[in-house]
Amino acid sequence: MSLYRKGTDFQRLDEDSLAAWREIPAAVASDCMNRAQAMSAAMKPLAPGMRLCAQARTVACMVGDNGPIHAAVRLIEPERGEALVIAAGGYQDAAIWGGLLTQAAMARGIAGVVVDGAVRDAAEIRELGFPCFASAIVPAGPHKGFGGTIDGTVSCAGCVLRPGDLVLGDDDGVAVVPLERQAEVLAAARRKIAQEEDALRRLTAGESLADQFGIPEPTSVDS
Repeated sequence: MSLYRKGTDFQRLDEDSLAAWREIPAAVASDCMNRAQAMSAAMKPLAPGMRLCAQARTVACMVGDNGPIHAAVRLIEPERGEALVIAAGGYQDAAIWGGLLTQAAMARGIAGVVVDGAVRDAAEIRELGFPCFASAIVPAGPHKGFGGTIDGTVSCAGCVLRPGDLVLGDDDGVAVVPLERQAEVLAAARRKIAQEEDALRRLTAGESLADQFGIPEPTSVDS
């Protein structure tokens, strides 16, 4: 098995910064990045209400192989509250994450996991309340031995992602904020939330959303 680890040297966001981001939905963050940086529609939370807001540590795996994931869990420094983002090619017929890895991740203080692939032991993970976002659920298990890379740049469910980037997960799915843009995007997201609150007040007062957005009246034509 060829298993590699890249060096990591990224800015760790402080608790105040992360607390501010916990107020931002994934959809709003994506809207503020030109409606980009959202993972594909297949990426969903394992249970309604699961939320994730953490900096990423990355794992790239061969299809159906979770050996590199075990290595990554062992390497992550405890209690930093980082999220594992696993690029596994979107393969849906072999689960590379399950109950045992969830227990191990929780013991290390990992904040959650995003898997571009399948997971299993879904009921156990839901009961534990561990934030888990995945492309599929399947009972078939993984193998170990093909190898992979830890802490490299990965493509996960349509998003390029590096260690340290901010991962936001909620009922809508997952968005990724590049670390170097987090302050800019946070400010834009706060403005957008304020704009939406104002739009709701105007809607309640009787002004249609079509009028607010400048949608013209349709032109009448003969049938």
